[in-house]
Amino acid sequence: MAAERLQFHEMGLDDRLLKAVADLGWSHPTLIQEKAIPLALEGKDLLARARTGSGKTAAYAIPIIQRVLASKQSVREQDVRALVLVPTKELGQQVQTMIRQLTAFCSRDVRVADITGKADLSAQRPVLMEKPDVVVGTPSRILAHLTAHNLVLNSSLEMLVVDEADLLFSFGFEADLKSLLCHLPKIYQSFLMSATLTEDVQALKELLLHNPVILKLQGSQLPDSSQLQQYSIKCGEEEKFLLVYTLLKLRLVRGKTLVFVGAVERSYRLKLFLEQFGIPSCVLNSELPVQSRCHIITQFNQGFYDYIIATDEESLADPAAALQAAGKGKKKKKKKEYGVSRGVDFQNVANVVNFDFPLTAESYIHRVGRTARADNPGTALSFIAPTEHSLLEEVEEALTGGESDPCSRLHVKCPLLLDNAGTGLKPYEFKMEEIEGFRYRCRDAMRSVTKQAVKEARLKEIKQELLNSEKLKTYFEDNPRDLQLLRHDKDLHPAVVKPHLRNVPEYLSKSRSRRPLPETLKGVANPLSNRRRRKKLLKPKPEGVVKSSFKVRELH
Repeated sequence: MAAERLQFHEMGLDDRLLKAVADLGWSHPTLIQEKAIPLALEGKDLLARARTGSGKTAAYAIPIIQRVLASKQSVREQDVRALVLVPTKELGQQVQTMIRQLTAFCSRDVRVADITGKADLSAQRPVLMEKPDVVVGTPSRILAHLTAHNLVLNSSLEMLVVDEADLLFSFGFEADLKSLLCHLPKIYQSFLMSATLTEDVQALKELLLHNPVILKLQGSQLPDSSQLQQYSIKCGEEEKFLLVYTLLKLRLVRGKTLVFVGAVERSYRLKLFLEQFGIPSCVLNSELPVQSRCHIITQFNQGFYDYIIATDEESLADPAAALQAAGKGKKKKKKKEYGVSRGVDFQNVANVVNFDFPLTAESYIHRVGRTARADNPGTALSFIAPTEHSLLEEVEEALTGGESDPCSRLHVKCPLLLDNAGTGLKPYEFKMEEIEGFRYRCRDAMRSVTKQAVKEARLKEIKQELLNSEKLKTYFEDNPRDLQLLRHDKDLHPAVVKPHLRNVPEYLSKSRSRRPLPETLKGVANPLSNRRRRKKLLKPKPEGVVKSSFKVRELH
């Protein structure tokens, strides 16, 4: 069957574009690319649903570039031919990066400008005056430039893309988008790209698309169990902290990890808790400046940090858009659980840990969709408190094709998973008595993380990141190499740090302990005891959740 799949070189693409695709290491198109690119090249309007990490960005970027290159053959004057609308600044930067990678061998012929930033309109005006071929921005920013006559689209625009279409209305862009349409020509090609098909997407379809081809691909919203392992642990509130401490400190969870919590206060509480044990982590939430959030994500992708504690709300939304939406009399209620888990390209994430379980099946899919992207394996581990058992049942019902399918209201076929067999969350049960010896250390650390300490940590982090944000906008623009010196996982230290908690004590691994450390874990107890051990730890290790004797039974 693989031999029958359409390949990039069979799509009639420009040689320079094919060379860039080869340089990116793409041996064959993904399912969404294979189906969408030929239709887009034929001039069809598209509504495409495909899961996160499926290659949606390239599925519309390649046709845009091909069309611009073809139009340049007729020696037409320079003008804006494509507009890409995104809900957040971070996604805008990713789209610009992708287009620049694909135009590596034709950068003089295809120019792209990202204007999603908070810079003054006057500062962005010179960029738009050069009439880049592709403009990327949020609806509010594009509308502002159209109103200021910095951007004119009514005569030149040929292609319109709405990326993460299901987020635009929930981020408060409905009025901006409708106003923006008045500045567009009567005829243009449109693409709507989305991870889910919601009522908002249906409304956008009626506004933007003309006789569209709707791609409801039979691919899954989440990879199957051979690529993505999903586990759940039923535990109490204190056990959540105990488990995350033992999993991270004993290196049972290896590789880059996203830890999702339900509130900003919880993210700082968990960060301060982990600091007690010498476990560095970054906090990512909506209180931090956008520049800092972008930098944190960039450095995480570059391997500077292993752990990000993400608050599952609109932490990556455009602040200007949020303020604008807040000032409107009639405001659509925003979906609380969109933000870090949506639209942001976290790279090579080995694990997702749901410290607090998501409130909806849709949110669970978008969180877990950060790992096991493309052909990479991944693990999702969810802590389930007694009050969250009903949420777990809803997610499991949705994952096995129950009535919780968010697309059921649209009367379209939108399975959350293609293969329903074995797609639920498997129990990853610990014998809690095996880690009982760590409980007193956990309680000792939790007592140090008071409400006052959390409050001080939030204030300190915000002040520091505001200073960093200014540096990022000025000094580091001229000195990009120094950007690596600015880190975001430094200890906040508003809580009293007890040095003895940083290392796992030897007596926990000795036989005289009433509840000894399991045999399989003795090799990682007190890992920093000497330089040789430290050097061993620096060697590459397998990623994912390590199976150990903690489990009651072997999981298959």
